[in-house]
Amino acid sequence: MKKIIIFGATGNVGSYVLKYALEYFKGKYEVIASGRRKTDFFEKRGITYYSVDMSKKEDFDKLPQEDVYAVIDLAATIPSYMKGYHPDEYVQSNIIGSYNVLEYCRKVKADRIIFSTTVFDISLSAEPGVVLEPDMPYNFSYKGDHAVYVITKNTMREFMKHYYEEYGLKYFVFRFPTIYNYSPYQYYHPNGVKKLRPVYQMIDNAMNGKPIELWGDPNYSKDMVHVYDCAQELCKAVEVNRDFGVYNVGTGKPVTLKEQIEAIIDVFSPEDNKSEIVYCPEKPVGGGFLMDITNAKEELGYEPQYDVHKLFENYKEEMQINRFAELRNNKD
Repeated sequence: MKKIIIFGATGNVGSYVLKYALEYFKGKYEVIASGRRKTDFFEKRGITYYSVDMSKKEDFDKLPQEDVYAVIDLAATIPSYMKGYHPDEYVQSNIIGSYNVLEYCRKVKADRIIFSTTVFDISLSAEPGVVLEPDMPYNFSYKGDHAVYVITKNTMREFMKHYYEEYGLKYFVFRFPTIYNYSPYQYYHPNGVKKLRPVYQMIDNAMNGKPIELWGDPNYSKDMVHVYDCAQELCKAVEVNRDFGVYNVGTGKPVTLKEQIEAIIDVFSPEDNKSEIVYCPEKPVGGGFLMDITNAKEELGYEPQYDVHKLFENYKEEMQINRFAELRNNKD
């Protein structure tokens, strides 16, 4: 049976993508997980897993060398999880590591690579109300904690163009905004400083019937993409009869801040103690993106399944199951 290798399968998004892919490709492809971490989490669940440090060429010798059809590269060092600021880590992971993935694809004669990049490559085009198109030219800041990260991701995109022209390796690039999925590790690191993600603060307040602040304009809208919709796009690219493509990960259905908080209250607040919304128009808000997914729907047959209410219903289910706690709880 042909194989699909998922790099970054221990990650917050990667673990859910792996789960989705195992179900989506069951009986059609063998899905194999890979990550840097040494863990028996996957083995205990009957999933083939290889611990690979992508910055080391020799580690790729552990992986299957035959019948590899596709590689899904979700492995990356990202600003959200970087404590402090260490740009050399972006270079080692996102350039050296990803280049080694390309070399692996070439050596095993893989048909295609599916690659995740960041919406921050066009973030300066993301003015309020502007829908970001997949073929927009780069437009990002060369200052700040995201600059080197974006540059390393863009470098990999140029490498993939070369590998297609030189070796015929098909490539599919997916631009990620925030991908929503429950994690027991509920923090991120803006500018290297650890903070609780706002969505978890809202959920906690809702569960306890406490007021939830809505900052800025209640009608400020953004794409809220559930991880399984993201996974659907990636899996569709494994099957599509095309040579390459650049796609936005999104829903095409903007969610306002008011709709988001109302869904959180509806899903998490006790019936007899519903949270109230406290409007704080004077406080700053931002960071959301509106994503055009037209070509993903037309070329890949992608159809998003999760609206904001269903998204948070899944959060609630995953909170109870806590299926990936073993992979998340060793973070500090």
